[in-house]
Amino acid sequence: MPYRAPVEDYTFLFKHVVGFEQVMDTERFAEATPDVTGAILSEAGRMCEEVLSPLQRNGDLHPAKLENGVVRTSPGYADGYKAIAEGGWVSISANPEYGGMGLPMTVTTAVNEMMAAACLSLQLNPLMTQGQIEALEHHATDAIKDLYLPKLVSGEWSGTMNLTEAQAGSDVGALRSKAEPNGDGTYAVSGQKIFISWGDNDFTENVCHLVLARLPDGVPGTKGISLFLVPKYIPDENGKPGRANSLSVVSLEHKLGLHGSPTAVIQFDGATGWLIGQEHDGMRAMFTMMNNARLGVGGQGIGAAEGAYQHALAYALERKQGRSPVKDGTGTIADHADVRRMLATMKADVYAARSIALACAVAIDMQTATGEAEWAARAAFLTPITKAFGTDTGIDVSNMGIQVHGGMGYVEETGAAQYNRDVRVTAIYEGTNGIQSMDLVARKLMDGGDAANALLDEIESQAETARATHPDLAEPVWQASETLREAVEWMLSQEDMNQRFAGSVPFLRAFARVLGGHFHLSAALAEQGDGPRTRLARFYITRLLPEHAALLAHATAGAGGLYALDIEDLSV
Repeated sequence: MPYRAPVEDYTFLFKHVVGFEQVMDTERFAEATPDVTGAILSEAGRMCEEVLSPLQRNGDLHPAKLENGVVRTSPGYADGYKAIAEGGWVSISANPEYGGMGLPMTVTTAVNEMMAAACLSLQLNPLMTQGQIEALEHHATDAIKDLYLPKLVSGEWSGTMNLTEAQAGSDVGALRSKAEPNGDGTYAVSGQKIFISWGDNDFTENVCHLVLARLPDGVPGTKGISLFLVPKYIPDENGKPGRANSLSVVSLEHKLGLHGSPTAVIQFDGATGWLIGQEHDGMRAMFTMMNNARLGVGGQGIGAAEGAYQHALAYALERKQGRSPVKDGTGTIADHADVRRMLATMKADVYAARSIALACAVAIDMQTATGEAEWAARAAFLTPITKAFGTDTGIDVSNMGIQVHGGMGYVEETGAAQYNRDVRVTAIYEGTNGIQSMDLVARKLMDGGDAANALLDEIESQAETARATHPDLAEPVWQASETLREAVEWMLSQEDMNQRFAGSVPFLRAFARVLGGHFHLSAALAEQGDGPRTRLARFYITRLLPEHAALLAHATAGAGGLYALDIEDLSV
């Protein structure tokens, strides 16, 4: 089924829902006018529809392969990547000093989501490069920036990040990779890294790896880790790829999905690398890339959800089965109540997740433009919610898409299952969703709940205003926000972090549910009538928002009940 880029939805959200006008009003992003952003979204959407979408099945049916040490990518991927690079879609937010567009992260987020919906496996490549660009912009020396950033920004070179090792997954501090000073300002990096997305390819001139490793005097744990830039080919005196570095792709993983994306095991054998940031401060530098990636991975989930929804809707409007219960209906399964419920749920949750992601991106842009601590706090608070809820939505919606297809959804020929297989890993990589929720109730509440309560204040203020025109929608949103505020207070009252962690996943989802109600209410207010957005808002607020109550009951139950079930109980 052809993919249709939802450009109108982004335009509506920019204008009416997520506060993008504040970004346009800053001096930093004054050039991001509606005409400019509209043209970019339209052009990127056209590229996604015409170039990337046709590659979706190629990657699944013809996976990347490792042949005699060389990675061979899926048919058509080289041309698809060329379209991404030549269109400037790798570097929308990159610094113009190095060839980037310098546009807001909000625009990048929308474009990335469209690319993910069209072909998630290929979109992962520029997403990794974008994160590396940001890390180098913030932490690299001027010499490294001048050499590497123009190549990464143009898409001539691509970037990866190398954190995980076989014995060090989420516990990054347990890594064993080492770096020894060479005496000339470079370092010899040795060790093996696993799960390296797009660890190599056959269409960029060079692949630049950001690698976490420990210097000889590095202390155990994360505080002793440093970050190194280790290119596949060492640039010569002219900045061109020169001799091959001492690293190799050992193997490619055979995965549930994302078959077109080569996930590599990479061996570094004294490979030449350059320190990024300060010695023993690698985690801070790497987190710049990881936080960028967490917003991007949330967008991957939303993009997969959009693709799965469009796929399911098209099938539902073609498939005839049974007698229609609706007078003057379509005569297809879309008339049946349960199918209509699934389609409405899919669409409503895509909207909620997309709104949260764009609101997070707006906060990042405002932080960049103003330097204000309040915006930084909001961006930090929304990042784990964006990542976890966006990817959970991708999984839930794509799973529902299979159900809409019925038995044909289980048949690979329809392509419905691919969305589910491809998106499943997004809840795992860049920090599992469980870790995102732990971060939310721990680090993100270290401010005493200021960032959380600022969001809740806005939600309740809007709901109070909406009572005059949309009382049936405003009151449930206001009440949900108050219930959520009580849960925030409960979390803050728990000094034992494990009490918080026991309910962190339902807490995060409840926060996302309430934010979703808020953004749906925003759409209804902007529409000013009983149009399709208002009817969708009513569906969400009436049927999905009430889930917050059960989620918060779970969130505030504490850890006692979990550990009352001991290992023997679980093993019976």
